Amino acid sequence: MSFWEFANPARFMRLSGRVLPWVAGATILCLSAGLVWGFFLTPDAAQFGSTVKIIYIHVPSAFLAINIYFMMFVTSLIWLIRRHHVSALAAKAAAPIGAAMTLVALITGALWGQPMWGTWWVWDPRLTSFLIMFVFYLGYLALWAAIEEPDKAANLTSILALVGSLFAVLSRYAVNFWNQGLHQGASLSMDREENVSDIFWQPLVLSIIGFFALFILLLLIGTRTEIRSRRLRALQMQEAV
Repeated sequence: MSFWEFANPARFMRLSGRVLPWVAGATILCLSAGLVWGFFLTPDAAQFGSTVKIIYIHVPSAFLAINIYFMMFVTSLIWLIRRHHVSALAAKAAAPIGAAMTLVALITGALWGQPMWGTWWVWDPRLTSFLIMFVFYLGYLALWAAIEEPDKAANLTSILALVGSLFAVLSRYAVNFWNQGLHQGASLSMDREENVSDIFWQPLVLSIIGFFALFILLLLIGTRTEIRSRRLRALQMQEAV
C-alpha cells in the first residue's frame, strides 16, 4: 500500500479513527507521568532552585512550536506540488496548536528569564526569531479566516508557511549562527555531555514524548474536523444549486 493512498480523505478518516484511542491513551500516560515525575519527584537544582522545573513545560512546547512549523512546511509543499487536500487541511489543523505551543514557550521562557537573567525579555537572536515565528503563525491563521474559497486559501497560506519556515530554522539554530545572546544551547542533543543531568533528563524526555503525543492527538482530531467541515460545505453548495 502506498503512503499517498492516505492522502485520500476517506482512507485518512478510517485510519485516524482506528489510531485515535491509542494516541489518546499514550498522551494521558506519558504526559501525566512525565509532568508528575518532573515537578514532584525531582529535586531542586543547586544553581537554579525550583525554577529549573519549568523546563518540563518550556522545552517540550518550544520543541513542538518549531517542529510543527516544519510539519506545516512539508504539508504545504505537498499541497502545492501534489494538490492533496488532506495535506492542506492537516497544515491548517496544526497551525493553532503550533501557535499555542509558541505562546506557551514564550511565556515560560519569560518566567525563566526574569529570575535567571534579571529581565523578562531580551532581543536575543533566538527569542526574536521565535517571536517572529509566532507572528507568522497568527498571520497564517488570519489568512485562512479571511479567504472564503478553500483552494485559494490553501494556496496563499501554503506560500506563507514556506516563507515563515525561515524563522523556524532560525529559532532552532540561532544559538549556532550567533555566539552572542543570553539564550543557552539545547537542553537535549546528540552529544550526551551537553544534556542536562539524568535526574532531570529522563522525565524531560518523557514530557517531550507526552507533548508530542498530545500534538498528534489534536492534529488528528483537527484534521478530521476540517475534512467533515469541507464535506458539509460541499453538501450545502449542492443543495443550493
